[in-house]
Amino acid sequence: MPKLPVIHATRDTGTSHFLHVEQVDLEFSNGERRTYERLKGRGPGAVIIVPMLDDETVLLVREYSVGVNRYELGLPKGKLDHGETAEQGADREMKEEIGYGARKLKNLHALTLSPAYMTHVAHVVLAQDLYPERLPGDEPEELEVVPWKLSELHELIGREEVSEGRSIAALFMAREYLAGRWKLP
Repeated sequence: MPKLPVIHATRDTGTSHFLHVEQVDLEFSNGERRTYERLKGRGPGAVIIVPMLDDETVLLVREYSVGVNRYELGLPKGKLDHGETAEQGADREMKEEIGYGARKLKNLHALTLSPAYMTHVAHVVLAQDLYPERLPGDEPEELEVVPWKLSELHELIGREEVSEGRSIAALFMAREYLAGRWKLP
């Protein structure tokens, strides 16, 4: 594995409500120097939750996505609050978005969006043994909860309203973990 580049300096180039751009001066092991720009995440990251209603059924949400200007069908997700673990954030987000808490939460893995230029990390949390409980959320409208069989993921990924890569990856990770074909380290 190559040696990581040395970071000589970082500096902010601009910030908006949503984006924080940072320049990073690097020196690679061969002596080559470059300046990269990256989008810097705010806060401790995010969670994407795979809430299992039973051994076969996952609960999805349909919500408006302004980036593609349509309703997307995917997993519940949200940003972590400061001081909150991935499991705590997952439980809170589930209560806000789908009206369920979980007695069993397992952090499966962390996903990045575009690691070449973004620092954002989302923790994939498997939620089982659900029970009804609702907390007020920050969504502008109530989200539609859609049950889906894990055995029918091949049909789900063919739908036009399913394009969010983290949801697709997390669903397959959970399916493989639950089937015993993928073991966590």
